[in-house]
Amino acid sequence: MNKVFLIGRLTQDPQASTPTEGGHTYCRFSIAVNRNFSRDGDNRADFINIITWDALASNCVKYLVKGSQVAVTGSIQTGSYERDGVRRQTFDIRADQVEFLSRANGSQQGQTGAPVKDQTIDTLKVVDDDDMPF
Repeated sequence: MNKVFLIGRLTQDPQASTPTEGGHTYCRFSIAVNRNFSRDGDNRADFINIITWDALASNCVKYLVKGSQVAVTGSIQTGSYERDGVRRQTFDIRADQVEFLSRANGSQQGQTGAPVKDQTIDTLKVVDDDDMPF
């Protein structure tokens, strides 16, 4: 099974494409995903490349900006290319679904003025372990 679930923030504005020979459009962006732990206590992040297609790509270009928080569901897609005689391997996430969790800088409206639902994890209440019923 090849299934990936990620939550992170865009590291740059999405890059729109021109239609492919088959008439499909795509969009590329990368997200920073925090690691849950590190040995030295420093915060660390992984930078993951995402690619979306067709209607999803159009919505990402239209509503996402650098700093937006998203949840991505998709699969790992590998590829390779050669540069200066060295063969390199690429890893991207081909997104099936992108949920817009929050806008950059706490903005609550999309570029068209339509409200964007804010579902940031920052709004969750911290619960003490002693208060848990199990």
